[in-house]
Amino acid sequence: MLMARSLQVVIDMFTPNLIGTSGDSLREAFGKTLVKIADDFPTMVVLDADIAGGTGAHHFRKSYPDRFFQFGIAEQNMMSAAGGMAATGLIPVVTTFAIFCLRAIEQARLSIAYSQRNVKIVGSHPGLDTGPDGASAQCLEDIAAFRAIPGVVVISPADPYEMELATGAIMRHVGPVYMRSGRSPAKRIFSDGHKFEIGKGLIVKDGTDLTIVACGVQVHRALEAAHLLQEKNINARVVNMATIKPLDRELLGRCALETGALLVTEDHNIYGGLGGAVAEAIVKFCPVPMDFVGVEDTFGESGEPNELASKYGLDAGSICLAATQLVARKHLKLSPPQLYR
Repeated sequence: MLMARSLQVVIDMFTPNLIGTSGDSLREAFGKTLVKIADDFPTMVVLDADIAGGTGAHHFRKSYPDRFFQFGIAEQNMMSAAGGMAATGLIPVVTTFAIFCLRAIEQARLSIAYSQRNVKIVGSHPGLDTGPDGASAQCLEDIAAFRAIPGVVVISPADPYEMELATGAIMRHVGPVYMRSGRSPAKRIFSDGHKFEIGKGLIVKDGTDLTIVACGVQVHRALEAAHLLQEKNINARVVNMATIKPLDRELLGRCALETGALLVTEDHNIYGGLGGAVAEAIVKFCPVPMDFVGVEDTFGESGEPNELASKYGLDAGSICLAATQLVARKHLKLSPPQLYR
């Protein structure tokens, strides 16, 4: 409790737009936002694969049953139908668990992305946040899969309020989008003055010794880690990179130049996700020491999300340790650990 209180003091001191209170899960915020904006987008329809209670789409089903389409457990059909609906002028919002999006990746690629259909795909229960459902339901590859498909925007909001803003933003955007949602109750990070723009990152805590780039649930853990680092006299900058594609390369370049080291953390495999995107961008014009905090190319297991985050090295303590080692590499020009992992 004392650590939580001291963390909030530090957050308030360095980031006045952060509030740190508990809130809805991202999936609930998403579902409620669909209802809120439905009248603004009269051609929006919501597609479900027999899982509306788990994605937040049940809110829309209750309020707009005539604009809600139930496909049963047939995600491939749902993706294909979404492409066809979009061709008629509708704006389909495809909702299911992130892991089931992978089942329909071919249909998402051909029926939606290839023809640049105006479809929004929202995957709930990503990463270890899926928790007790275990490895078979924990999607650690979705960002990599959708990031590699041409023309698809990829987004992972950090808190319920940003999820609300991002949902409105993807509806205004014309073109295919993949957005991560979330299962667990999420900390409210941003205040009502927060702004969300597709393709833009945000410095949520300034610092000079290194930059921690995070998305989704890892943003709050990165802020906790920044507090722990402060006690070690390491001043960490924290960036919320809610848009993974298109990536805010200008902000990343500035952070690399100003802090000299980048640590990327995400609830995803270390291969192909936000870390890969950041590395691809930075190596072209401003190489600096980097490291990655994510799931180390393994499957998860059943457990509570915070317990799994600790076991698999995604918690604030693990971020703090990686940051400390990265700062040492930056100053001493040490070789990166586990070079061939």
